[in-house]
Amino acid sequence: MGLQRPVEPFHRPYAGPEPPAPGRRPRRLIAVLAAAAAVAVAVVAAVLVMSGGREQEAAPRRTPGGSAQPPAVRPSGSPGPREKVINALPAPCGTVAAGTVERAVPEATRRQSANSTLTTCTYSSTGSAFRWLRVEARLYAPGDTATPVQDAEGYYDAQWAQAHDAPLVRTVTLERRGGIGDEAYRWFKTDEGQPTVVGQVTARVRNVVLTVAYSEQAPRKGPADARERACLDTATAVARDVLTALSHS
Repeated sequence: MGLQRPVEPFHRPYAGPEPPAPGRRPRRLIAVLAAAAAVAVAVVAAVLVMSGGREQEAAPRRTPGGSAQPPAVRPSGSPGPREKVINALPAPCGTVAAGTVERAVPEATRRQSANSTLTTCTYSSTGSAFRWLRVEARLYAPGDTATPVQDAEGYYDAQWAQAHDAPLVRTVTLERRGGIGDEAYRWFKTDEGQPTVVGQVTARVRNVVLTVAYSEQAPRKGPADARERACLDTATAVARDVLTALSHS
């Protein structure tokens, strides 16, 4: 029996742990990142375009001759270039022609009242036949409000609404009428407290609202409506005189 060869120890060389294999990114995450990048690029481009457009709008316009003009700036509520406002009212009893007054109220006495924004003139008959004429003008001055025309429109609309529910009168006709100022309506009514009839015209011209009321005794015989046309024609003639006077103020 021979000698056994001694067993030699086996030395295994040391090797560090292998790094794990890199994981794969999901395709969905890659798509989301790409879409976000595209959106960011689009937003930046839009901002640049908008800022460039504002700079172009702010730049002064040039006439065909090449000279620069600043852009037109119109304050909010101010009248347009063709909408000339009225700055002051004429004298209270100076708006109706003498001949018109004589035909409406012969040999009349008059009484007037005025301030910077409201004028009234009242003509009363002195004879046996009752006749009465009142002219009122209300101004919305551009020095008192930034929207004089709009304020006058609001007052006119309020008067139109009140005419539909007026107490102590019986409305015979109430209708809008063109060709008198910028807008107007005519109103024929009877006074339930007195035997009188009234023809009234309310009109607006730019920033002024005028009201003309002509009254006379109701017919003793026959319906009061018989005087409708005559009373309204008288009030309309007076209103046209007032509009003419306002056009020169």
